[in-house]
Amino acid sequence: MKIIPAKNSTASQTVAENSSVSVIDALEDYNRLKKKLLVLTLASGLIIGLVVWCVYGQKIALSYFIGALFGAIYLRMLAKGVDRLGKQSKRLGYARFGVFVILIAIAAKSEQLQVLPAFFGFMTYKIAVIAILAQDLTSKSDSR
Repeated sequence: MKIIPAKNSTASQTVAENSSVSVIDALEDYNRLKKKLLVLTLASGLIIGLVVWCVYGQKIALSYFIGALFGAIYLRMLAKGVDRLGKQSKRLGYARFGVFVILIAIAAKSEQLQVLPAFFGFMTYKIAVIAILAQDLTSKSDSR
């Protein structure tokens, strides 16, 4: 059995107002999460790149930096794809994988870049994802 509230009832207006407020809050949280992921990706890429520079030298550090930059671009494209989900499309596209292919092709053809450090730099965005996941899991276990 389905109960449909009257159009002018205050209960339905309250539910509609509360749901719109929670949707707005959720969108704000999502936008903060996207920004936090991008900032963490760029910061961790910079920090790790500087350590790589000190330990392995300029050539490998340059490869890592470029890979980290391409990883941030990939993450941004992924976020835009997720933003379009449900509004304009029903699934994520594969165009963002071209970023990875272009990175590897550039690193393979260039004499200044190396493929493996560029690949590890690209994967730097995963560090940000794992850090935020760990932070969320820690905060949820503390609140219990």
